[in-house]
Amino acid sequence: MADVDLRKLRYFVAVAEQLHFGRAAAALHIAQPVLSRQIRALEDELKAQLFVRDRRATELTPAGRQLLADAGPLLASADALRRRVAGAARGPGSFTIGFMPGLIVTGAVRALAGRHPHLTVNVLRTNWDDQTDVLHDGRADVSYVRLPVEQSGLQIQALLAEPRVAVFPAGHRLAGKDTISVTDLADEHLLQDPAAVPEWRDIATEMRSRRRRSAPAFRTVEEKLEHVAAGHGIVVLPLSTAAFYTRPDIAYSQVSDLPPNQVCLAWDATRRSALIQDFAVIAADHPPVASPCLQAEHT
Repeated sequence: MADVDLRKLRYFVAVAEQLHFGRAAAALHIAQPVLSRQIRALEDELKAQLFVRDRRATELTPAGRQLLADAGPLLASADALRRRVAGAARGPGSFTIGFMPGLIVTGAVRALAGRHPHLTVNVLRTNWDDQTDVLHDGRADVSYVRLPVEQSGLQIQALLAEPRVAVFPAGHRLAGKDTISVTDLADEHLLQDPAAVPEWRDIATEMRSRRRRSAPAFRTVEEKLEHVAAGHGIVVLPLSTAAFYTRPDIAYSQVSDLPPNQVCLAWDATRRSALIQDFAVIAADHPPVASPCLQAEHT
C-alpha cells in the first residue's frame, strides 16, 4: 500500500465532516471536480470505498468511518511535527504552557523562567473543547487540563482537586446560599450535557419526565454564563472558574455532594523532553490556584 498523502487525507476529512462535496470544496478553496478526483485517488491508494454518493446524499462507508476516526490524530501529529521542526529551526529557547479558564499558573511560569533565564515561556488559554488538542497538534508543550479528558497518547500528572459549584441568575431562589445539595437542583434545567453531572442526571425532574430541552452548544465559559444570567438554566463549574468570572448578575453555591473537579498537568507521552520533565516537577511544587479572596469566601 502506498504511503497516505496528508493533503488527500485533509480533503477526505473536509468531505467527511460536511458530507457534501460542494461545501467541502468551497471550504478548501478548490474546484469540486478537483476534490472528487483527489478522493477517488485516495480510495485507489487505500483500496477501499470511502463514500457512497447519490443525488440526494453523501454518506461514509464503514471504511470511511474508520479512516475519519484515525485521521484526526494523524493530522494533529503532522501539525505538531511541523511546528516543532519550525521551532527547532528558529533555535532553542521556547516553551508553551496551556491553561484552562480560572486557573492561575503564574507561580509555575515564573519558576520555570527563573530556572531557565534564556527560555521564552509562553502561555496559551484553552477551552473545554481543545484543552488536549493543543498538545496533540503541537501548539503547547504542556497543558493544565480539567478531567475528564481523553487520555490516549498523553501523560497525566494529578495536581489538585477543587469543589464544584452551581451557578444561577442573581435572583434565583438558591442565590446567597454558601452550600447546597445536588437534590436542591432536581427541578432545575441544566444547560450542560447531563453526563457531565451524572449525580444531577439521576435525580433530575426533567430527565424523568423526558421533556428535557436540548442544551445549546457552548465553546466558552462566557457563553454559558450569558445563558445563566438570562435565566435559561444553570451550569455546574469548578470553583476557580466561577470565581474567575464573577459578575453581578450571577451567583454560585458550592454543591457539597458532588465529587471535586480534578486538575492535572498533561503532555504528549511520546515526547522525551527534559524541559517537560522539569516543568512537571515545578508544577507539582507550584499548584494552580484561584483568586485567593474569592476562594476564601467559599471555604
